[in-house]
Amino acid sequence: MSDTSTPPRRSAVFFDFDGTLVDSTIAHYYGYFVKRRLPPILRTLWHGWFLIKCVSYLVIDRIDRSKLNIFFYRNYRGLPSKEILAMAQDCYRDAIVPRCFEQIGNCMQEHRDAGRSIVLVTGSIDFIVAPFAEEFGVHAVLAPALLESNGLFTGELDGPPIGGEEKPKRMRELAEEMNIDLDLSHGYGDSIADLPMLEAVGHPHAVNPDKALTKISSDRGWPIHEWTLGKTKPGGNR
Repeated sequence: MSDTSTPPRRSAVFFDFDGTLVDSTIAHYYGYFVKRRLPPILRTLWHGWFLIKCVSYLVIDRIDRSKLNIFFYRNYRGLPSKEILAMAQDCYRDAIVPRCFEQIGNCMQEHRDAGRSIVLVTGSIDFIVAPFAEEFGVHAVLAPALLESNGLFTGELDGPPIGGEEKPKRMRELAEEMNIDLDLSHGYGDSIADLPMLEAVGHPHAVNPDKALTKISSDRGWPIHEWTLGKTKPGGNR
């Protein structure tokens, strides 16, 4: 007789990216690309103007992070996609690696040793996090993509921004595809905006949490991790 039994479900660990694994925001990456394209004399002027503009983004972020992503990524409209994509590896080296938390290599390795798949769930654009995912042996990335037209970014996403309730929705879809049991899985986030994602797994973790997430984590007995900047590598700390 053939074995028709259902294979046992696996567990995974889901990581938010910005603020959880790296001390950065989507603004850091956009700023990196723009300043690389500007002559030195204009970079300081642009940086000052952009900081003023970021005040409005902070306000939107407090209201709805998903809406922030929609508004913010419109800044990419008109940028040459091929040129920006060619900068992705440099952006990783210059803007992401120095901002990685020291503990992430060991944390990921511990979960990997326990047989868990490593998954990134992020509102950051796919090509920005791709070098990180490759170096750290991430099994799956749930990230949005920017649409292109005639060699230029349109400033629009390929679907809903991945934040809020969209994160657990994507996680459930991936869990079905990869035969993952979310109740056995772990999740790491830093912000109250990550709460829907953390509530979707059986083992939530807070990393350097904001005030709201700190209170919820304390009330519910979730582990709270205080991670620090420092040199790290995929298999652990240097």
